[in-house]
Amino acid sequence: MTANIDFNNPITQIALLVALIALALLWLSLRASNRSAKLVGPLAQQINILGQRVQDLGAGQERLVGGLHHISDVQTKSQNGIMQLMEQRLAQVQQQMTENLQGSARRTAHSLGELQQRLSTIDKAQDNITKLSGDVLSLQDILSNKQTRGAFGEIQLNDIVTKALPSDSYTLQATLSNGRRADCLINLPNPPGPIAIDSKFPLEAYEALHAAQNERDLAEAAKLMRQAVKKHIRDISEKYIIEGETADGALMFLPSEAVYAELHASFSDLVREGFEARVWIVSPTTCMATLNTMRAILKDARMREQAGAIRKELSLLYQDVDRLGTRVENLDRHFTQAAKDISEVKISADKAGRRARRLDTFDFEEIATNAPTPAPTIGEEL
Repeated sequence: MTANIDFNNPITQIALLVALIALALLWLSLRASNRSAKLVGPLAQQINILGQRVQDLGAGQERLVGGLHHISDVQTKSQNGIMQLMEQRLAQVQQQMTENLQGSARRTAHSLGELQQRLSTIDKAQDNITKLSGDVLSLQDILSNKQTRGAFGEIQLNDIVTKALPSDSYTLQATLSNGRRADCLINLPNPPGPIAIDSKFPLEAYEALHAAQNERDLAEAAKLMRQAVKKHIRDISEKYIIEGETADGALMFLPSEAVYAELHASFSDLVREGFEARVWIVSPTTCMATLNTMRAILKDARMREQAGAIRKELSLLYQDVDRLGTRVENLDRHFTQAAKDISEVKISADKAGRRARRLDTFDFEEIATNAPTPAPTIGEEL
């Protein structure tokens, strides 16, 4: 194997230096051979040793070159392994990034879908708000007119009455003997008798009361409220309380809980004045409670009217129960007699079975030797 000598290698330089020294010594030794023959042997031995060392240095150089080649191969393989590992890691990172991007895209699409649904919900809510605003404006338009406001109160009263009472216990828009027409007449029994309900709504006075900016405006609004409510109380008392025809009182229905609360909070004297005129002011909530009480009164009155029929039905029921007891006793006797008859039939069947078994074995001699069988009693007949 021929190895290329690298003159830049320090080991190679040392080896060459040693070789030059050896050659110089050899030359010196040849020059001195004429002086002393005795020095030739040791010098030749040293030259041989130096030559062996030079060979050892060359072999060491070759081994060093092989080790360097091995190290280079190992380094190349390591670099290739590192490159492959980096490529694998890079591929894994790329795949993970792709999956993360796809997941982010799906989550983004889902979020956008939810956002779209929420926007749709918001749009619907906006439409409802717009519609509600229109309804509020329509309600304001209705309440701004006295006639439509009165119709609004009547409709609310009719709805409450139809839900609280049976249909045959009231009359809507009932005409009284004086020609006046009440919004509703509850047909209560005497006493107290039919009671009228009329709807009133002092909205202008209430709005003026809450729109007052100073003491003067507040006093004017309070005065307007007192005048409106007093007029309503007087009208109901004069028109819908008729002696001998209606109850000695009537109800004024306010279709607004706010107005009702304002009267009791700030105008308690008007409420007392209504009591004195036998006109009771009710709101939608208190009207429903009052009508439920009237319903109990109507139910109790109808039960009293039907008390005679109930007693008659109870008498008939007692007779039916008495007849049922008698028939049960008769049926019990029949069952007892039937059980006795079944027992006697079973005895006769047992005797007939024994006689049949004797005939089946042809035991005529035993039959002949036996004494005559006495005539069966009534209970032993077949």
